[in-house]
Amino acid sequence: MLNAKLTASSLAILAVSATAAAARDQVQIAGSSTVLPYASIVAEAFGENFDFPTPVVESGGSSAGLKRFCEGVGENTIDVANASRKIRENEIAVCADNGVSDIIEVRIGYDGIVFASQIDGPDFTAFSEAQWYQALAAEVIVDGELVANPYTNWSEVDASLPDADIQAFIPGTKHGTREVFEEKVLLVGCETSGAKEAMVGMGKDEDAAEDACMSVRTDGRSVDIDGDYTETLARIDANTAGVGVFGLAFYENNTDKLKVATMSGVSPSTETISTGEYPVSRPLYFYIKGAHIGVIPGLKEYASFFVADEIAGPDGPLAEYGLVADPELADTQMAIENEQPMNASY
Repeated sequence: MLNAKLTASSLAILAVSATAAAARDQVQIAGSSTVLPYASIVAEAFGENFDFPTPVVESGGSSAGLKRFCEGVGENTIDVANASRKIRENEIAVCADNGVSDIIEVRIGYDGIVFASQIDGPDFTAFSEAQWYQALAAEVIVDGELVANPYTNWSEVDASLPDADIQAFIPGTKHGTREVFEEKVLLVGCETSGAKEAMVGMGKDEDAAEDACMSVRTDGRSVDIDGDYTETLARIDANTAGVGVFGLAFYENNTDKLKVATMSGVSPSTETISTGEYPVSRPLYFYIKGAHIGVIPGLKEYASFFVADEIAGPDGPLAEYGLVADPELADTQMAIENEQPMNASY
């Protein structure tokens, strides 16, 4: 066995080649605030049931977690990145440039983004993507012209909505949740309302029109929340007419304070999310640094434990917390067992 008192420089060289014994004995994880509660439940149970230390789980957002994940290989870098979106091609390229090549993608299940307000507040019970686009876009089409968003009241957007000031609390740009909100709500709303087509007709190319569709107003009607959903809930508590974007699991744990709205006529639930009927839902992931398996004690065991039927299956504790079980969980279990990198098959 290697001497535990190797010099720092020796450790760095050996760790990069992924052949050294670990200089630490705890799995280190960072990333999505949406995945955080699930990972924390699993990490605690793992520490209680295995002869390995409890993994260290940090938040910070999907992009921040993946940035740390791609910094390199070695005991000074994290082992797992949690994400509420797939890793991007440019992130994979950064990983590769820094020697992180064997990336194992683990889809843990599904979560839905819901739109909730004070349980005793205005009657926000039904929304469409187009209504959210009209309420929050930086610019909207008015009388055939693209102008700065003039709407200050939800009833100005649509007479069927409550007579209440527009005050929305949405995820900040560092969270994977924000990307899903922009693409599955604002962009879809822009398209269904005809605004994107109108922008193209005005001379914008497709990319510029999409960017305009997803640009959020900055006049105070929409507020970015950089923290987790507890901060969003605190804002809703303090604003009677506020509407917040939450994960389904968080909402289900706060139904005594919040009421949820339908989106395009579909109520968010574990069933509508797993079938894809509810339009604003997404898969959740974590990414494993393959080079750290066998180097960092308990890494593979933690990953296997996370996606075990008893944990991530429909009757497991994560489902009780709101995670929608992945129908293809067995494939994910096999990928971890085989240490199968992304885009590889056996």
